[in-house]
Amino acid sequence: MSFEKFFRFISYVAVFWGFVALWVSGTFGILGTALFVGAFVTAWFFEDLQWQISEKMGTVLIVLALPTFYLLWKVRYFGFASSEVMLPGVLARMILTLTVIKLLQKKSERDWIFLYLMSFFEILLAAGLSISALYLGSFVAYLLSIVCAVIAFEMRKTARLTAERKDPGHTFFLNDSVESGAVRIRRLPTAAALLIFFAGIVGIPMFFLLPRVGGAGFGSEQGKVSTSSGFSDTVTLGGIGSIQQNDAVVMRIRMDDNPALRGDTHWRGIALDKFDNLSWSRSAKVAKQQVPRGDRDLVQIDAASGREGLVTQTIYLEPLDSPVLFGLSRIVGIQGEFPIVFKDSEGGVSVPRSNDRISYKVISDRALPGTDRLRGDNDPYSPDMENYLAMPESGYDQRIAKLASEITSGQNDRYSKAKAVESYLQNNFGYTLDLKAKGKEPLSDFLFNVKEGHCEYFATAMAMMLRTQRIATRVVNGFQLGEYNDAANVWIVRQRDAHSWVEVYFPKERVWVPFDPTPFAGQTSGSSAAGIFGSVNKYLEALETYWIQYFVAFDTQEQQSLVRSAQRSFVDYQTKTAIWLNSVQNRLLSWWADVRGDNGLFGRLSALGYGAAYAFGAVAGLLVFVWSGRKIVKLKVWARLSDRFRGNGGRTQVDFYAEMLRVLSKRGHVRRPDQTPLEFAFTVGIPDAAVLTEKYNRVRFGAKDLSRDEVHEVENLLRSLRDEKRSTG
Repeated sequence: MSFEKFFRFISYVAVFWGFVALWVSGTFGILGTALFVGAFVTAWFFEDLQWQISEKMGTVLIVLALPTFYLLWKVRYFGFASSEVMLPGVLARMILTLTVIKLLQKKSERDWIFLYLMSFFEILLAAGLSISALYLGSFVAYLLSIVCAVIAFEMRKTARLTAERKDPGHTFFLNDSVESGAVRIRRLPTAAALLIFFAGIVGIPMFFLLPRVGGAGFGSEQGKVSTSSGFSDTVTLGGIGSIQQNDAVVMRIRMDDNPALRGDTHWRGIALDKFDNLSWSRSAKVAKQQVPRGDRDLVQIDAASGREGLVTQTIYLEPLDSPVLFGLSRIVGIQGEFPIVFKDSEGGVSVPRSNDRISYKVISDRALPGTDRLRGDNDPYSPDMENYLAMPESGYDQRIAKLASEITSGQNDRYSKAKAVESYLQNNFGYTLDLKAKGKEPLSDFLFNVKEGHCEYFATAMAMMLRTQRIATRVVNGFQLGEYNDAANVWIVRQRDAHSWVEVYFPKERVWVPFDPTPFAGQTSGSSAAGIFGSVNKYLEALETYWIQYFVAFDTQEQQSLVRSAQRSFVDYQTKTAIWLNSVQNRLLSWWADVRGDNGLFGRLSALGYGAAYAFGAVAGLLVFVWSGRKIVKLKVWARLSDRFRGNGGRTQVDFYAEMLRVLSKRGHVRRPDQTPLEFAFTVGIPDAAVLTEKYNRVRFGAKDLSRDEVHEVENLLRSLRDEKRSTG
C-alpha cells in the first residue's frame, strides 16, 4: 500500500470509529446509520475523482448547516422525548453532517484537521451519552487509529515542506519523498501503540486517584428507565403490568458480604398508605425530613437492632424518573456522594437527582422477630396508626370484609391472620400480566369475578382485607431479586422485576413485617437464556457491569473501597508470608536439632543426608538455570524480534560496514581517508567485501532499508569474512 493510500485509509478509519462510538450510545436509528455509512463509502470511492465537492461548495454547505440545525433544535424537529438529551442528540447529528460534507469534498490539510476534530468531538459526546462497555472498545480503536492518522499527517506535511524547500518550482507528490524508503508504514501502529501505552501509564493512575466531580454522564434516551407507574407518589391498579414486560436494566447490585438471598427477597423503594379504590398514594401524615451526614459520607437512616442482621450492598442505579433510593429492607444507612438525603416516616429514602447514573452503598438490617414473638404480639395500635387502618373514603365493596372474615376465622393473632390471607391469595388466584379487572372498583372485580391479576392487585387485596380486620398495613413498591450474574458477582434487576407487596405492623415489636401474597409464578424473575447465547449474554453483562463500576460510576467512594481492598490484600500477603517464614524457621530448627544429635545417631545421619541432597539439588538447579538462560539469550529469535521492532535499523543498516572494516583491518587492509568505499573494496579484491560495500552505499546514500533477507545475507557475508580470516591466520 502506498503511503498516500495508507494516510487516507487510517484517516477514514479514525472518522469511522468516532461514528461507531456515537452509534453504540443509541443516538441514531437505522435510517441515520444507513445514510452516514452510505455517504462514508461514497466519499472513499470519490477520492481524487471529479465528482468530489469543491472546497468553496463545501464551505457554503457548512455555513448553511449551522443555522439550519439551530432552527431545527428550536422548533424541536427531531422529536426527542426528553429535553435533557435533545441538545446532545442535535449536536451529534450536526457533527456527523459536517463530517459527511468534509468527506465528500476535495480535502486540503486543514480539511483533514477538521475531520480529526469532528471525530474527537464525537468521542467526547459519546462518553456522556453511553455507558455501554462497547464504547470502551470503540474508544480504544479510535485512539489507536487517530494517533496513527496524526503521525501520518505530520509525516506527510513534513515531507511536502522538505520537498518544497529543496525544489520550490517542483510540484510535490507524496511518493517523491515518502515511498522512497525514508518512512516505513508498518512502524506507525507500533509508534501509536507506544504513545498510547505511555499515556496510559500516566493517565490510569490519575483516573483512579484523582477525586471525582459531577455526575456519571448526561444519560441517554435509550438507557433511561421510565418508572412513572412504579415509583411515583400514586400507583394505579394495573400499572405495573406494562412495566413488567420491559427488559431495560434498572440497577445492578453487588453484595459486599455475600449473604444467602432467597427468591422472596425484595429491593424496597417506596411505601404507600392511602387507597381510593383505584390507586395508592401517600397521605398527609407521611412526613419527610433531611438526614445529617456523618463520618465518611455515611448517613444514618435508622437504628440497627444488632450487627448480626446487617447487610451491605453497593448499588449502581440507572437514570429514573424518581428520587427514590433502593435497598434491602430495613435501610439503616446510606453512603454516597449526595448533597442532601431525605427519609420519610414510611422507611423510604430519597435524594434530589437529575437524569444521571448514580452509585451508592446501602446498609440494611434484615433481622426480624421470630414467629412465636409475632404471634404473641396483640397489643393495641396507637392513634397515630389510623392512616394504616383507613378504608376508601368513597366506600368499598362490603363483600371484601366478609371474605376476609371467612379466611381469618379461627385465627386469634395478627400474624396468623396475615398468613391466612397471604396463603389464600397465593393458592386460589392466577397470575397474569394482562389487564382484566376493570370498573370503578377493580379490586372487587379482581376478587370476585376475574380472579387473575398481577402483583399490585394481590398486594392491594391483602392490604385491604387485613384493614377490614383492623390490622395496620401498607403497600410497598420496589423490585424482586432479579438475576444473579456469577461472572460479575452482581444481581441484575430489570424493569420487568417491578413488584408490589405488603407490610404489616406489629406494635409490641415495633416492626413492619413483609408479606407477599402474589402467587409463586409471579414472584420469580425471568431467568437468563440458556445455551451458548445465554453464556455470551452473561459475559457481556459482566463486562458492562465492570465498565460501569470502574469507569462510569468510579467516584471517591469507589476509590476508598479500592484503597481498603488493597490494604486488606497487603495485610493478607504479609500474614501469609510471616506464616511461611515461621514454618521454614521451625523446619530449620528441627533439622539443626537432628544434626546436633538430639534425636540419636540415626536422626543425625538422616538430617545430614537430607541436607546434602537439598544442597546438591540447589546447586544443580542453579547451574541448569544459568545454562538455560545463556542458551535462551543466544536464540536467533531475539535478534529477529529486535530487527523487526527496530525496522532493520541500527547495526544492519549502517554499522555492518564498520564491522567489515574492522575485520579487514585485522587482515592488513586499511581504508585510506582519500578512498571512497567502492575504491577501497576494489583495492581489497574480496568479492564479499564488494557486495557489502554496495549494500552500504544503497543504505547510506540511497535512503533504502535492507529487507529481511538482505539482513541475513549481510550476516552471512560478515561471518564468511571472519571465518576466512581465521583460516588464513
